[in-house]
Amino acid sequence: MKVLFSAAVLVFFSTGGAIACPDFNASAGEAYRASGRELHETIAFNVRAGGNNYIWNCSNVKPGTDTGAGYFPTAPDFSFQLSGMGGYRLDLWVVSDCDSALLINTSSASWYYDDDDNGNLDPKIVLTRPVDGRIDVWIGTFDGTYCDAQLQLETFEK
Repeated sequence: MKVLFSAAVLVFFSTGGAIACPDFNASAGEAYRASGRELHETIAFNVRAGGNNYIWNCSNVKPGTDTGAGYFPTAPDFSFQLSGMGGYRLDLWVVSDCDSALLINTSSASWYYDDDDNGNLDPKIVLTRPVDGRIDVWIGTFDGTYCDAQLQLETFEK
């Protein structure tokens, strides 16, 4: 019995335990409510970009978009409860002092990831048919460093 317990402890510590990953069940750093109409002007939120969870080591995160590297925190940086999104597209982008990355989980449980589509090593994701409900947003970095950044959101009529 003592040998079996020792072997189990050795296996646990040699594998490093469970891997942390972005988790939409974790409490967001900041939470907001907004309508499509309210987001018709750019709204910006300051944030510290970065994290220590490498996206492609996370089996719970399956973005069907970009495939670049990215390191993100476990809890979302932001959670938005959206309403009145019919007739709008929603653009989310980051402006940062480093090579930032953007990860989104929508209310339909779809994951979106981007690294450089905003230019200047910054990400941008366009949700062409956003639905009412919650979206969670993580601001990470390409290489796991940390930097000052700003998340910006705006809706546009279709």
